Amino acid sequence: MSYYVYILRCADNTLYTGITNDLAARVTAHNEGKTAAKYTRARRPVVLVYREQAADRSSALRREHSIKALDRQSKELLIKTGDC
Repeated sequence: MSYYVYILRCADNTLYTGITNDLAARVTAHNEGKTAAKYTRARRPVVLVYREQAADRSSALRREHSIKALDRQSKELLIKTGDC
């Protein structure tokens, strides 16, 4: 099973980073479901702006951590040059 690391742009133009093994369902949950992260529930709608595939959950978590450690400018550059 492959995992994805993703970045969402929220309605207030903030960025949210997470991981999932079902990207489409997770983005839908962020926008509609009660299983959305507390952060995104108050900032809907959200738009998927970046994704990258990871081999397993462990590597996805490591990559998520490294992306969260980036400053805003670096995240925007990643989004601009990334896959989405």
